[in-house]
Amino acid sequence: MSGAAVAAKRYAKALFEVAKDKGAIEETQAQLAAVAEAIGGNAEVRAFFDHPNIGSDVKIRALKDAVGGKVSDHVMNALQLLVERGRGSAISAVLSAYISIADEALGRAKASVTSAFELTEEQQDEIARQFSALTGKKITVEPAVDPSLLGGVRIRIGDTLYDGSLATQLAEMERSFNKAR
Repeated sequence: MSGAAVAAKRYAKALFEVAKDKGAIEETQAQLAAVAEAIGGNAEVRAFFDHPNIGSDVKIRALKDAVGGKVSDHVMNALQLLVERGRGSAISAVLSAYISIADEALGRAKASVTSAFELTEEQQDEIARQFSALTGKKITVEPAVDPSLLGGVRIRIGDTLYDGSLATQLAEMERSFNKAR
């Protein structure tokens, strides 16, 4: 893990602990996401926060003008700390780490579901239900389509891959036939 990723995780963990104490985990995530989108989604704003010749006091003033009163004090404090320490552009990384920490703490997980064809809402709900029972977590399905799978689905939850695709089954069958020769 890179130094920037380790730092982002530390900031996210500290912010999560404060948010948990205040009972504002979801609110904090939403506010952090809005700020990360505003900064990360605009090259000029990102360049402003990355510029080494602009003092942190100017950056903090700009940040307060932009989001002051729109985010909670603990989010603003975390943002100020990031800017003061020259990590203003790391807000997206902090958000990503925060989401992971919050999901783990709240028993949530995302399932990246890749299928050969677009899944219906009912199929997505069924996958979420089955994998919620399997993992003990509330599963949110993120569907994707990959025609090369031919059929079936490939589901990734965290570091675990559940591969029920026809392409993989055919490849395994071919390997077993080649071994039998």
